[in-house]
Amino acid sequence: MRILMMGDVVGKPGRRAVQKLLPELREEHRVDLAIANAENAAGGLGLTPETAQDLYQAGVDVLTTGNHAWAKKEIFPYLESEAPIIRPVNYPPGTPGRGYLIYEDVLIINVIGRVFMQSVDDPFRTVDRVLKEVGSDPRIVIVDCHAEATSEMGAMGWYLDGRVSAVLGTHTHVGTVDARVLPKGTAFVTDIGMVGPRDSIIGNGVEEVLERFMTHMHVRLTVATGPVTFSSVLVDVDDETGSARSIVRIDREVC
Repeated sequence: MRILMMGDVVGKPGRRAVQKLLPELREEHRVDLAIANAENAAGGLGLTPETAQDLYQAGVDVLTTGNHAWAKKEIFPYLESEAPIIRPVNYPPGTPGRGYLIYEDVLIINVIGRVFMQSVDDPFRTVDRVLKEVGSDPRIVIVDCHAEATSEMGAMGWYLDGRVSAVLGTHTHVGTVDARVLPKGTAFVTDIGMVGPRDSIIGNGVEEVLERFMTHMHVRLTVATGPVTFSSVLVDVDDETGSARSIVRIDREVC
């Protein structure tokens, strides 16, 4: 199975880039399953049912999220629906939505880190619990590790090596160059990056972010404009064993 995972989709520019590029990438690379992190798809912060539908119509099969999943309250009932969307599994009981799902014989888990982020349940033991609950079928398991610290993402990759097909980092919006298959067969990348404006600071307008840093005042951020960076990884997984054969970055630019 060939699985394409896109980094954090940022606002309308990101959604338009997915709409433009994903259909041809699916055909060119014979993609069987397309996943996107959509926690910033609505105006650069959060997600709405309408923006989720934009991504599904563009060819995305499953949406993952992260700590910004709760920014738009209208998404809460949608998270409880049958739509193929998940939020981090290690949030407390009673949080809207689900943290993992099985889509076409692939188990997809969304987990959030704790370093420099909110206090949530232990992500490592939580994934252990999910794997125990689900069992050995399906064999293909994809983990979206939504974390701030590169060390925590790396630790998750090594912790799950040989037990899942891929651990793919999201959240920082900055793609890393360390995509590889770990020794026991798990594909890993510290951070996929983003599908968002290139000439920005992690998707937001440069001047606004600089003003925040230089004044320590609350400045409303808006999604930047201009060319869009499309960051993703393609993971080729052995259907029988669930081990990754390869992982390669697929990075494009859309004007």
